[in-house]
Parts: sequence; C-alpha cells; structure tokens
Amino acid sequence: MGPEIYSRKVFVGGLPIDIEEDELVETFARFGPLVVDWPNKNETKSYFPPKETVIQKVQIRPWRLADADYLVDVNVPINLRRVVFVGGVPRPIRAVELAHIMDRLYGSVACAGIDTDVEYKYPKGAPSDHLNMEITRKKTKKAGAGRVAFTNYNSYMKAITERYAQLSHGEVEKRNTADLTNLNQALQVEMKPYVLDDQICEECIREPNGGRHAPFFCPHLECLQYYCESCWTSMHGSPLREHHKPLVKEA
Repeated sequence: MGPEIYSRKVFVGGLPIDIEEDELVETFARFGPLVVDWPNKNETKSYFPPKETVIQKVQIRPWRLADADYLVDVNVPINLRRVVFVGGVPRPIRAVELAHIMDRLYGSVACAGIDTDVEYKYPKGAPSDHLNMEITRKKTKKAGAGRVAFTNYNSYMKAITERYAQLSHGEVEKRNTADLTNLNQALQVEMKPYVLDDQICEECIREPNGGRHAPFFCPHLECLQYYCESCWTSMHGSPLREHHKPLVKEA
C-alpha cells in the first residue's frame, strides 16, 4: 500500500475571535505557501475589544481522500435508482461512518460517499480555499452532504419517505460534535432521491418520438420518475399534482 493522500485544504477551528490575519499567516507559513479564507471577518471582529496576548490551542481538521467513498461489497452491483442524497451531514464525517449510520437506520446499504469540491477534494460545506478558519462558535456552521445507495428497494423507500433522520450523539465522533452550537439541529439530516445526469423522460418513452431529455425528477411518492418539460406540465397541471415540486440536477 502506498502513502495516504490528503487534501491540501484543512479546517482550523477554535481560533481566538480577535486574532489577526497576519498572525495566522505567520503561524502556518512554516508549512508552506497558503491562502487564508476568513468568512465574515469584518462584521465579526467589530464587536470585540482589543485582544490580550493568550496562547490558545486550535483544532486542525485534515481530510484523507480515501474517506470520501466507502463500498460495502465490491461484488454487489449498485442500482443508481436506489441512491439517496443526504443533506446536513456533520463534517468531517467519513463515508464509512455515514454508511454504518444509514445501515443501522434503514438496512441494506451498498455504498456511501461524501460530496467534495472539485479543486481540493475537501468536503463541501466548508469555505473554499487552502486554509479554512473557524472564526466564532456563535456562527451557524455549514454542514456537508453525501450519497447513500441501498441494495433493497424497501430500505430506499423508507429513507425517502421519512425524509428526515436524527443521528444519535454516539454515532458521530466527539471531535465532530463537541463544538456545535445546536447539537440537535446539526445532527438532523435530510434525505431525498438522488437526481441523475442525462435521463430520458419515463412518461413518454414508449410514445413515437418520445423519450425526450428529462431535466425534472418528481420526488413525490406518487410519481418518483423523470419528466421532460412537456410531460411535467401535462402531468402536474391538475389540482392533485400541482403542489409537486421537481428536483433538478445541480450543475
């Protein structure tokens, strides 16, 4: 096995609220060139008095690239129509942890993945630059997102029917939850069908000249299928379905 590979981006938490950017650069520059991304810098610092000299430990959160994906069994095929999007995932939870949590809740998990940014392969939900600074615990933290595939249709349906799940305290490592402002809110995740790329309309697929490109997916349990623009309008124009809201694949 080769050496473990990590993202070039790290998250730094627990910083003093009145620390200056040049102090951060001076502290971390010994590791190499860096860029500091400091969310809400100006509006946050104006509320605090001048700082006193204090030595304070901070938390460094690296991300191992291999932790972004977890496959339960390489011999089990993945059915892309049984994949759910999981929003509000506590960071930096690993794919294997997400898989075990969802398997306990719904069973029959085939694989799990954590959504990462394209450039640095760091979990989404964190500010995007080489070095991420957590300015204050009073700010609401951004959560990440992931994907979970099930081998069993009933498990998939149970997950999207419930839509929300509350993760118990013991299911997420203490390093992930100790500094969350609102533990209950932070550990609630939302599940909905995962929208696939380049799908064809399942409503008109058998019609002459049918099977058009389908940009819309209806997550309502009455539908659960892809629609082209024309079929979406015709099928959801009645009062019984006009409240359905489509899911669209994000760019």
